[in-house]
Amino acid sequence: MTVSNIIDIVRRGQQDAAQNSDKAKTMALPKLHPNMSDDELDGMMKNAREATNFMKALAHEGRLMTLCYLSTGEKSVTELEELLSSRQAAVSQQLTRLRLEGLVDFRRDGKTIYYRLADDRARQMLEMVYAMFCADGED
Repeated sequence: MTVSNIIDIVRRGQQDAAQNSDKAKTMALPKLHPNMSDDELDGMMKNAREATNFMKALAHEGRLMTLCYLSTGEKSVTELEELLSSRQAAVSQQLTRLRLEGLVDFRRDGKTIYYRLADDRARQMLEMVYAMFCADGED
């Protein structure tokens, strides 16, 4: 697989992100006030923990690139190895972490395992990251 092929695969998956970048700019922020109840604060802490775990799962170049490739559609572990230029053990380790976080799902076809995005939050985050870090430099 050539660098050109890899770039084409990523661009196809990221075209949707460019179209949706305006949505990311108008997202709502939490409404905080000094008289929040204990239940409201507990709910915010629970959400903060969940968000932190989610972002930790994305905070690795290999996992982020894996999710980018999966945003273009289902891929086998072998395809991901080639796209990421990584060994099978490293790719499998990252896929395991993403699967444990509920971000990817898999299916087995004989001896081949295929992965796909399982959580729309991952796609939304990829769109936002793409809009923030990648879209500006494109033609």
